[in-house]
Amino acid sequence: MKSIKIYISALGLLLLGACKGNKESFDASGAFEADETIVSAEANGVLEFFRIEEGMQVKEGEQVGLIDTVQLYLKKKQLQTQIQALLSQKPDIQTQVAALQTQLQTAERESLRVARLVKADAATTKQLDDMRSQVELIKKQIDAQQSVLSINTRSINEQTEPLQMQIEQLNDQLAKCRVVNPVSGVVLSRYTNAAEMVNAGKPLYKMADVSKMILRAYISGDQLARLKLNQQVKIFTDGADGKYKEYNGTVQWISDKAEFTPKTIQTKNERANLVYAVKILVKNDGYLKIGMYGEVSF
Repeated sequence: MKSIKIYISALGLLLLGACKGNKESFDASGAFEADETIVSAEANGVLEFFRIEEGMQVKEGEQVGLIDTVQLYLKKKQLQTQIQALLSQKPDIQTQVAALQTQLQTAERESLRVARLVKADAATTKQLDDMRSQVELIKKQIDAQQSVLSINTRSINEQTEPLQMQIEQLNDQLAKCRVVNPVSGVVLSRYTNAAEMVNAGKPLYKMADVSKMILRAYISGDQLARLKLNQQVKIFTDGADGKYKEYNGTVQWISDKAEFTPKTIQTKNERANLVYAVKILVKNDGYLKIGMYGEVSF
């Protein structure tokens, strides 16, 4: 009987020692979170199609929806037609001065002929002066007509500029009708469905990049001196086999203001303490989830 008692006592000490050996000591704890992005509509109209499901992986720049663009497209076509109608009124300067150019060439040739006749005493100086005056007159007529036609052309071009600006505005509105995913990540929530009426600013879905998670933990004032930005720390989460799963983390942010421990802390006494919030960046291997608890060791 005595030997049995000794054996039980030894076994108890071994079990106690094993429990103490398995007990982990951590410096802080917190919950994982991710930078969430709410994607909203940028135009008014019926959501023609919307390819979003909760849990879906979506890439940056991928089009996931389209808001009705018919009215904007028709208005754009109307403006383009108005521009074409105005441009068709632009004068063809080269064609309209062609007749005067022909007259000028004829007058210049005649002036040269008269000049040769004057040298041969076959024509008078007055005849030569008259021909030269006619050449100068035709040149002035050409300059005047080109000036008028250029003014008309410039006026028409200026009339098309406001219409072109309206087309640019419509192009921007048409682009905003395309629902384009801004960042790569996972869809967390969907707030609307295809064929529903949406207005600019209405949230369509919420997503987050979960490839890198953020563990928000809280440390005491005494621990503050042991932690610095970009410091490497160890993160532990509960594993499937009952053991801790270890990750490497980088201190991304340390609050410069003390706050009371959040109410998620279990005991009332601990919630009354002043602590500092820290954010630790952790690369996600697929097992980390938003809201999961993690332990920090540094």
